[in-house]
Amino acid sequence: MGVFENSEKFEAVLGGFFKLVANTPIVADKLLKSKLIIRFNYTDPDLILVIDCSGDAVDVRAGDTNTKATVEMKMKADIAHKFWFGKVNLTMALTRRQMVAKGPVPKILKLLPAIKPTYAMYPKYLDENGYEAYNIHS
Repeated sequence: MGVFENSEKFEAVLGGFFKLVANTPIVADKLLKSKLIIRFNYTDPDLILVIDCSGDAVDVRAGDTNTKATVEMKMKADIAHKFWFGKVNLTMALTRRQMVAKGPVPKILKLLPAIKPTYAMYPKYLDENGYEAYNIHS
């Protein structure tokens, strides 16, 4: 069994974090410039999250299988969790197939500097929202 006991808990944790990021101008403004629509397909537990940066604000939608995504990312929930702690190198994860990307991968790699502040935000978010048990930095 992975870090998250079920899809609902994973959606609460990661969906909530993505909404925080979407409302953090230092990150959201750079994401909006990309105009990307990214669909994350997570497994173990299963969850689909769409991060839509094509409008005036970053929109986070769970379960959206209808929107045409620019990029699709597939990975296990545990890999995503470690990624937001800054413990997974995206390029290496793609090479090792821990993450599978469909679409313009260079555009995703260009977002790495934009999301760098989120690595410090994630453990703080976990602690401040009652998810301390998931914080590997605690």
